[in-house]
Amino acid sequence: MKQEINPKETTRAEAFERWMKSPMPMVTLTKTFDVTRVRKISKQRGMKFNMLLCWCIGKAASKLPEFYLLPIDGKLFKYDSLAINVIVDNKDGGISSCDVPYSDNLEQFNTDYTALTQAAHDTSTSTTFDDAMIIGTSAVLTTELDTIVNQYTGIFNNPFLAWGKYRSHLFKTTLPISLQFHHAQMDGGQAAHFLNELQQILRTM
Repeated sequence: MKQEINPKETTRAEAFERWMKSPMPMVTLTKTFDVTRVRKISKQRGMKFNMLLCWCIGKAASKLPEFYLLPIDGKLFKYDSLAINVIVDNKDGGISSCDVPYSDNLEQFNTDYTALTQAAHDTSTSTTFDDAMIIGTSAVLTTELDTIVNQYTGIFNNPFLAWGKYRSHLFKTTLPISLQFHHAQMDGGQAAHFLNELQQILRTM
């Protein structure tokens, strides 16, 4: 569920006033992560690497209150749940997207992720959850990338994470991930805290 809230009654009051009308309020940070354990779990348990990565993103985001806020059309909304948006190659040669509800339970998230992404592929249709705070993701797995900066159109203010192909080293696997966010939603400090929290989850999941 989402509800409109008064920005002046939140910790984002000054930032909302300063950045809501900015023509380019999006900020992008990039960090190289150690994903060795995620890759190991993926192989041991037969789970998709990207699914595990999306779950870790949701888990890290669930710990920060800023991820439950979203500026839309000059207003600020608060959500009580999260979902991860996944881009899927569909059967018709195009792409579809699906919102996967975040759950602290990895098995439940894996079940939902598998069913929803398969349906998006098979039907070439996109699914959305309007009542959940959507965290966008995109994986470009055909090449290694240092960073990805998403387009900013003014109609998509949600936080967005993107990555390319992971990099295999002798004893570890690394992956650069970029995080794009609206400055009215959070500042660099909160974004950096999220990235640090994400790395901790990736190492200990």
